[in-house]
Amino acid sequence: MFYVTTPQVTFKTRIQTDEAPGFAWQDMKTSEMFNGRRVVLVALPGAFTPTCSSTHLPGYEGSYKEIRDLGIDEVYCISVNDSFVMNSWFKSLAIENVVPVPDGAAEFTRKMGFLIDKSNIGFGYRSWRYSMVIDNGIVEQMFIEPGFNDNVDGDPFTVSDAQTMVQYLADAQQAKLESTTNAS
Repeated sequence: MFYVTTPQVTFKTRIQTDEAPGFAWQDMKTSEMFNGRRVVLVALPGAFTPTCSSTHLPGYEGSYKEIRDLGIDEVYCISVNDSFVMNSWFKSLAIENVVPVPDGAAEFTRKMGFLIDKSNIGFGYRSWRYSMVIDNGIVEQMFIEPGFNDNVDGDPFTVSDAQTMVQYLADAQQAKLESTTNAS
């Protein structure tokens, strides 16, 4: 059987504290995020960009409870932005449930093979848009937007949306229930 495992990466995150200077750096490791858990990871080209801000991230925030109810331990949103930008973006959109993952050095994105050049629109290197279910560090399902390539015209957004993910999770849960019922 062929499967894809997620790379081992440590993300540098900023968390608020009560002590000066008002924040602290905290490591977020993929081993802690993914091992022994079933999670959804949503990858976006950039914070504060139109599709990411108007539809993609808010869609996952709006579907958060439904996704969790379908057997997911956590929903993460990753982008090639630093923690300061990710935190400000989440705050501006009132995102309270989805967890920001700042891939500022693009290490995870590069190791997954989704680092693309968007210099044609002044972005530089960013993540391609996709979403996936990760089960214990192994990619269970991916929804990769079509046209994957450097300097693509447009911003495809057809399969990595929250509703596609919810439908997949509901179908997977139903299939598991039916296989358990048939096995009895």
